[in-house]
Amino acid sequence: MPGARGRARPPGSQPSALSTAHRPLPRAPGSLSPDWPGPVRGGSAPAAALSVVLSVFHPRAGRGVEPSHRGDMPGLLLGDEAPNFEADTTHGRIRFHDFLGDSWGILFSHPRDFTPVCTTELGRAAKLAPEFSKRDVKMIALSIDDVKDHLAWSKDINAYNGEEPTEKLPFPIIADAKRELAVMLGMLDPDERDKEGMPLTARVVFIFGPDKKLKLSILYPATTGRNFDEILRVVDSLQLTAKNKVATPVDWKRGDRVMVIPTLPDDEAKKMFPEGIFTKELPSGKKYLRYTPQP
Repeated sequence: MPGARGRARPPGSQPSALSTAHRPLPRAPGSLSPDWPGPVRGGSAPAAALSVVLSVFHPRAGRGVEPSHRGDMPGLLLGDEAPNFEADTTHGRIRFHDFLGDSWGILFSHPRDFTPVCTTELGRAAKLAPEFSKRDVKMIALSIDDVKDHLAWSKDINAYNGEEPTEKLPFPIIADAKRELAVMLGMLDPDERDKEGMPLTARVVFIFGPDKKLKLSILYPATTGRNFDEILRVVDSLQLTAKNKVATPVDWKRGDRVMVIPTLPDDEAKKMFPEGIFTKELPSGKKYLRYTPQP
């Protein structure tokens, strides 16, 4: 999958900045509040954004951390718990864990409002919102624009979809004008910048399970739009494999046969999958390609 970031933490390594403890980021004076993830008060959005971004992309402007220490940059790894941040959105102010509840969740960022690729992406996401809802998945978008811009842009998105140009989309969009969340979540693209030279958010997708832990992470560059039908397919795979001891092979789609995980002994597999198991014969003689109808 293009830009997949499904990386597990190496044994013995330190947790990411967004592990369950949610340790605060290294920060430049006047940027993130010490009791993050609470709101940052005071200062203009551009100035605060610059302070936050400099503390990560130019560590010497913060606490003197050497640039070689980029391994300590914030971001999420598979298995990390979602940070319980607060944010203003087009649907009002939210606290992320309350927003997710016991559902699955997708948080996806885009570089900028009123841009062509982003408009097509959110248009497709809006079209597929009923399908995600059927799967008990809550959707929420994010960019560095403010709520006012998000609402105005929503009219364009609806018009692009051939619908009434209203401000309402089937999911909220987070306003992250100061880039606090973008930095915290590792969403900034250092190669894509606005007219002030500030990094824009990349095309990131985070999928969280009902336990609020990260199940999948995808990163696309600004020049490449995402395939939300593929994201829906991934959700089907994640939900299926979370409940059954199976894995989904290449190009799998809902209803196709699946593969029995290799750690499940044959005798247990036969009991677990009464519809039968087909094992493909291989030159190695190893019987690891075991198929069964989708449970």
